[in-house]
Amino acid sequence: MYPSIATVCLSGTLQEKIAAIAAAGFKHVEIFENDLLSFDGSIKEAATLISDHGLNVVTLQPFRDFEGLQGKHRQLAFDRARLKFDQMNELGTDLLMVCSSTHPHALGGISRLANDFHELGELAKQRGMRVAYEALAWGTHINDYRDSWEIVRQADHESVGVVLDTFHIFSRGTDLSPIRNIPGDRIFLVQTADAPSLSMDHLSWSRHYRCFPGQGELTIGAFMDVLACTGYQGALSHEIFNDIFRRSDPLQT
Repeated sequence: MYPSIATVCLSGTLQEKIAAIAAAGFKHVEIFENDLLSFDGSIKEAATLISDHGLNVVTLQPFRDFEGLQGKHRQLAFDRARLKFDQMNELGTDLLMVCSSTHPHALGGISRLANDFHELGELAKQRGMRVAYEALAWGTHINDYRDSWEIVRQADHESVGVVLDTFHIFSRGTDLSPIRNIPGDRIFLVQTADAPSLSMDHLSWSRHYRCFPGQGELTIGAFMDVLACTGYQGALSHEIFNDIFRRSDPLQT
């Protein structure tokens, strides 16, 4: 495994974030879409900024509200995916992180969603890309990594893998043991975040109170123990949403 960090962890412009990440010694970075949208330049210029600091882009994220749609909504979701693959090509990354849907028109059903991801996998493969599926703790139909893994398993596509995020797993008190049974090469991304033990809705807890591993009360060590059993060799990437860090100097963070 190798260390990575998401730009969402830090305050400032994309330029300031990239400079701070490189200064901290990281070689890999997740690019949060909002940082691209607010960047005063093209995606090609953002890619040059990142590479000039010696960084490799692990993934572009998040791609929201994709699965479980029908008709025009489904077509629009695939059109958005094609646009994201274009952006990824310019950015120099092959991995799109897809988080589970909260779309008001999305339908559930493991088989239905697996079919959506198989089709997305085919589209990704044509472009030399991959997609990684994350179960958000507040996802409408999928909020448990065991379900996101079952969708990936049934999708049965080489370009489709699962994301394991410590916050989403621990915040719902989900059993860690089944992680041992996921083949390491089907895990496309691991995101780490700690948090204090709070009693509140998952979304607010996630958006405001995450912290770096060791700063909170989640048993990150237990997660790492079961992850080691999978043989996973990819990025171990911090993804921290925290109001204090959003107001702090990025170099200090």
